[in-house]
Amino acid sequence: MIYPQFLSGGSTIGISAPSAGVGHKIDSFNESLKVLKQHGFKTWETEHVRVNNPRGGTALQRAQELTALFLHPAVDAVFAASGGDFLSEILPHLDWEMLREHPKFLCGASDPTGILYPLTTICDIATVYGNNAGSYDTTVRDPESGDACLPDYLEKSLQILTGEDVTQETSDMHLGSAPFLAEDGPLVYDTPTVCKSDTASLHVTGRCIGGCIDVLKDLIGTCYDRTADFIRRYEEDGFIWYFDNFALSSAVLYRTLLQLRYAGWLSPEHTRAVLIGRTCFETEESEMTYDEAIRMAFPDIPVIWDMDIGHTSPHFTMVNGAMLDLNWNSGKAQIHFRYE
Repeated sequence: MIYPQFLSGGSTIGISAPSAGVGHKIDSFNESLKVLKQHGFKTWETEHVRVNNPRGGTALQRAQELTALFLHPAVDAVFAASGGDFLSEILPHLDWEMLREHPKFLCGASDPTGILYPLTTICDIATVYGNNAGSYDTTVRDPESGDACLPDYLEKSLQILTGEDVTQETSDMHLGSAPFLAEDGPLVYDTPTVCKSDTASLHVTGRCIGGCIDVLKDLIGTCYDRTADFIRRYEEDGFIWYFDNFALSSAVLYRTLLQLRYAGWLSPEHTRAVLIGRTCFETEESEMTYDEAIRMAFPDIPVIWDMDIGHTSPHFTMVNGAMLDLNWNSGKAQIHFRYE
């Protein structure tokens, strides 16, 4: 596994829009960049980042601008500006061998799964799932001073990017709705976090891989699905899969998990555990609950769900390709990444 150079004070983060442009949320995007700069980073944007469009340029433009950041000697890591719906359009325009030869940490969340996952599974380059460049404008209320401050989960995401030894723990409370639907001002965690599993305790290690399952399902069986090769290369390590479910209904989630199993992604032989985040927008069909869907999909693999993963807040930062130590006990989980 190739681990790109971690960031340090003065490092430059290159930002492109492989999914949507951020023209509809310029103010919050600027606030997010301000936070990154306050933490000592410089930023460099490509031409179409600030367009007000569900696509950050044509497919070719988006691919070329992402590629330019990997080739630019002054750029130390690459962030997707935002999520969206159309990242998969750029995949035919990417030179995967060139990306392999110029490894940099690529960071994003949601639709950018469409490039993060192939970059790790095809090119053996570790990638970072959790936040886009426009995600750092979020604040919470400090319980002691009452002042607005950066949430701990975002602080830890930046620490991970600088190579600090970070342990992430499941939250006690979380925001009960999507963060982007919250009222202006600091977020208030209003809902107790209750992670679920039929396994009382679990202590396993495996290579971390996953992303937004709404996006991953569209890669299954395509020429960008090199999962079988990835599993063969690292089968001795075993795997810990994670899935961020944005809006798949309970029934569609169940069918998608079965499809992943039929495609060979989730074999009991190599899968040490599966972690599934809280669903951002829940829809139940066929009288099947999410709990039932997940239990039925994994009768023979340890699974923990309603985790701090994905579109809800707070959430973990996940490092695709890294070794992940998972400790689960008494309804709480701890995760720790190792770069080997």
